[in-house]
This record gives sequence, C-alpha cells and structure tokens, in this order.
Amino acid sequence: MSEAKKCFPSCNRFRCGKNFLAFRGKTPWCRWTDEACNPTNCNYAMCMIRRLLPGGICGETLKRKTVERGPEEETIPSIKVRGKVFRKIGEKEIF
Repeated sequence: MSEAKKCFPSCNRFRCGKNFLAFRGKTPWCRWTDEACNPTNCNYAMCMIRRLLPGGICGETLKRKTVERGPEEETIPSIKVRGKVFRKIGEKEIF
C-alpha cells in the first residue's frame, strides 16, 4: 500500500480560501500571514475536488480499506394495530 502524502500548494487542485496564495520564485507564499504557505496547519487551505484530509493529507494518495461483513440478523419491527384493522385481521400485531 502506498504511503499517504502531504498536500502541497503547487498542486493544480489546491486553493487558498482567502485567495492570498502567491508564488515568489518557486516558493508558495501566503500574503495573509506573510510567510511560506503550509497547508498542514492552515484553516483556509482547500482542495477543489474535496480530497484534503485533516493534517494536510491528500486523499488522492490513500487507498480505501474495505471490510466484508457477514449477514446481519434482520429484525422486523412489529406494528400494533387496533380498530377496524384489528377486527378484520383478528391479531393485535402485524410482523
């Protein structure tokens, strides 16, 4: 299984919620805080395809784990009846 990768600001799907992301040379720079952009602890970091996970992890790099579950017992709720239905059926509960 591949290792989870951190999100990076030069990704074409990464967006700044405040629209303050600028590039100084090759360094992504946040004009809001006036320091290098770090999506790991930024509240305004967004992914356009909604794959940014807490801690700045890119959800595109993770594989899903599927767990097969056995058949569960089906519990059928009983419906209590009264009135005309009770007189027609003759039972107090319908499964």
